[in-house]
Amino acid sequence: MEWITALQRAIEYMEEHLMEEINYEDVADAVHISSYEFHRAFSFLTGMTANTYIRNRRLSLAGKEIMETDAKITDIALKYGYDTPESFTKAFTRFHGIAPKIAREESAKLTLFNPLAIKITVEGGKSMDYRIVQTKEQKFIAVVKNFSNEIINDDDNHDVADFWEECNAKNMIGPLCGLRPDGKRDLYGLCTPAKEDEGTFAYGIGVLVDEETAEFDLAEMEKAGYIVWDVKPGNYVVFDCMGEDGDCITETWAKFYKEFLPQMGYEAAEETDYEIYFEKGRKGLFCELWIPVRKVVE
Repeated sequence: MEWITALQRAIEYMEEHLMEEINYEDVADAVHISSYEFHRAFSFLTGMTANTYIRNRRLSLAGKEIMETDAKITDIALKYGYDTPESFTKAFTRFHGIAPKIAREESAKLTLFNPLAIKITVEGGKSMDYRIVQTKEQKFIAVVKNFSNEIINDDDNHDVADFWEECNAKNMIGPLCGLRPDGKRDLYGLCTPAKEDEGTFAYGIGVLVDEETAEFDLAEMEKAGYIVWDVKPGNYVVFDCMGEDGDCITETWAKFYKEFLPQMGYEAAEETDYEIYFEKGRKGLFCELWIPVRKVVE
């Protein structure tokens, strides 16, 4: 339960430092979790990023202060981290649905956003199929791009999906599939492990390199924009993502944090996680999600 305790401490830290210039990286550092892993766990558990939580809490409190005090709106804007009245008015209006000046009118309706509380609930009657696999060292050949941590679990962001389309359009995936035998041209969506003090993560689209992979000239592949991606041996929990689109991956990650980790005595490990998109997958299977884990030492 250490990671849940850490998230509870993170919420407390954010509440105690709302009036300061903080972001999710500061919060992660305060609770001794990598910024990447904290951002991912927080967003999948709560449905929002830590930065969104901080912003919403500030705007909620700003609305309360506007209604209950005679303080100048420009002063309130500065107090809650906005450099100009214009930027504050824009954010305030987007959050509350009305401008700050109108919020001072009688019977103005504002949005209340209370502090979060992480609670563990026991639920029954639901199945969550998984398997634990111990892997050997693995090697992939992939095309890779860096993305901001901020896009994790952002429903409005399609950067990773656009990357897949871009790679298809530039014929970067076809040559990878051509290295594999027919029927085993499975594609891997590779994601870097959590790293301290980094605001980005790398995502790669690649194929497994093993004894069945055709020989290739690494220097030529690197000139064409590919890299070799090495993955150390480790334990993985594997989930079937059933659905028609990437939403099922997001749902599975949420279940991993909400249901699997609290009950199974594992914690996330700092190694590559990946999705496997099978060339010949069974009906209804969008992909398999492989998440590195390790047993919690009591």
